[in-house]
Amino acid sequence: MRVESRTAGIVVKPSRSLWRNRSFLLIWASGIASTIGLQVYTIVIPLLVYEMSQSALAMSGMRVMEFLPNVLLGMVAGVIVDRVNRKKVMLATLCIQWLALTFLLILLLMHSMQLWSLFLLGFIFSSAGYFNGNAVHSILPQVISKDQLTEANAKMSFASTLVRMIGPGIAGLILAAGSFAGTLFIQFLCISLALISICFLHSPKLEIEKNKQSFWADMKEGINELFRNKTLLTPTIATIFQNFASSMVLGVLIFFAVDTLGSTESQVGFMISFGAIGGLLGAIAVKKLTTYIPRGKLYTYTILGDGLGYLLLFVADTWWVIGLSLAVRTFAITVSNVLYFAIRQEFTPNHMLGRVAGTSSMLMKLALPAGLLAAGLWAEWYELRILFVFTIVITLMIFFCMLKTAFYRKVT
Repeated sequence: MRVESRTAGIVVKPSRSLWRNRSFLLIWASGIASTIGLQVYTIVIPLLVYEMSQSALAMSGMRVMEFLPNVLLGMVAGVIVDRVNRKKVMLATLCIQWLALTFLLILLLMHSMQLWSLFLLGFIFSSAGYFNGNAVHSILPQVISKDQLTEANAKMSFASTLVRMIGPGIAGLILAAGSFAGTLFIQFLCISLALISICFLHSPKLEIEKNKQSFWADMKEGINELFRNKTLLTPTIATIFQNFASSMVLGVLIFFAVDTLGSTESQVGFMISFGAIGGLLGAIAVKKLTTYIPRGKLYTYTILGDGLGYLLLFVADTWWVIGLSLAVRTFAITVSNVLYFAIRQEFTPNHMLGRVAGTSSMLMKLALPAGLLAAGLWAEWYELRILFVFTIVITLMIFFCMLKTAFYRKVT
């Protein structure tokens, strides 16, 4: 028997095991391959920039190139994902990444790489990756049942967290044994595998009226849908403030560990690994937790987990307490992210999901540079532990505000 989900135009089989869903497995495999390649990229490119420039500013500039697509192209990506067949968007963006890596390899092998070309190709690669992520998020409700969205997002989060945990070490070993070009070739192979996987993906059709609106009208429609959808708007606003607090801590965390507590480089590495373990546990636990706790309440309780992590930072006197803080916070963040993605997919009409995802993602990411800048300025003149108190206060205010919302009371 086939049933129709609440999102118009989507017909999927209910409650079939995700491990027997060919479309999901292809998307999942493609995501794993892309994430492995991205871990290679995040190790190689900053080191390559440093070798070419010997400049910390240039390295920071490369990070900006990776961040800009989310802010500049968020709503543009959403419109394109909603106007074009999502499989075609995924194929096109993976092809663009494949071509960007090809040019990088050619320039490296010919010893013709210049800093401006590296920045340009990096921006193109990151932009294509953002478009691809939006398309993956939007196509998922078309290939699985509504009641499996939390489980599917949890499985994808677990895989990406595991890769991020072991990927940098493996990429470092490959780079130590080879060259920049040789290591980037590993990423080239990963993107190729991701592209091949999507080639075999069944292309679901979404029946919507022929689009006659302007590009700007489509953008505006996505913005209006987000602000009209109170179920989604509530956690989106909460996440904006949480991201501000989180980015303040992110901006000074390593400095606090090394300068204030005197942690060594190896201890910092272990500390970060603790955080990755927390993310793995969160991805494993989230589906089980939703069987006992309604999603609106569970999402709200994860904010307390964030606050507990900041409290541990405030009292930390050694590196392993910081590691425990990271584990607690990453567990809570992973659970809340999985819930948020599933709720956004479930409560947004699928033909508008790309625009809503692009708009909400852009708004949430705008808080990050503000928090990083605030943390850097604070660290110049004030005690860092006071900053952690400030993040605790922000988190508790978010939590108590969430307790009063319909989202907390009604989302199951």
